[in-house]
Amino acid sequence: MSAVQVIPERSGTAFRLAAGERLVVIDPRGEQVADLLAFNADDTDEVISSGRTLDYAEKIWLTTGDLLYSNRSNVLLEIEEDTVGRHDFLLTPCSYDTFHHFYPGLEPHRGCFGNLVAALAPYGIVADRIPVAFNCFMNVPIDAETGRLRVLPPISRAGDHIAFRARRDLIVGLTACSAPDSNGGSFKPIHYRIEPAA
Repeated sequence: MSAVQVIPERSGTAFRLAAGERLVVIDPRGEQVADLLAFNADDTDEVISSGRTLDYAEKIWLTTGDLLYSNRSNVLLEIEEDTVGRHDFLLTPCSYDTFHHFYPGLEPHRGCFGNLVAALAPYGIVADRIPVAFNCFMNVPIDAETGRLRVLPPISRAGDHIAFRARRDLIVGLTACSAPDSNGGSFKPIHYRIEPAA
């Protein structure tokens, strides 16, 4: 089994994921969100798409067996294993603006957006290319009558994970989220490992 990599709290990373490889995102301590992006490694104008994915899935909560599509309707990732079953694909990565809007009494942080911009810069991906991320472990219940949403602490426990199989060569961005409400009021690392193609 491949070595586990650590994303320190409130930071992010980016890496290549080859077609067929498996990415396992792990919440080592529980109640910690990880924002995930995926770009076609051969053409970074093709990127993971919340709108396409939710449209084709016909649901907003994705789990084992579901596919994550690109803005060109190609499958980028398949969820192969999920011990949590509650993730978000609606909300944008947190940012300085998020902190000014929701946490005016707290020191602003560049958040997942800023961390993703920095991590993806070596691949030529700029800020305006950052879309809605697949927010692993994020708990966003929605009122069926009003459509109002809330951000609650994740239901993930220590050691929970979600595993994705790459359907093509990808550049992946991954964070340990920085927004207080998303993570039960505290900030923790995220672990991940890349497993070889079967």
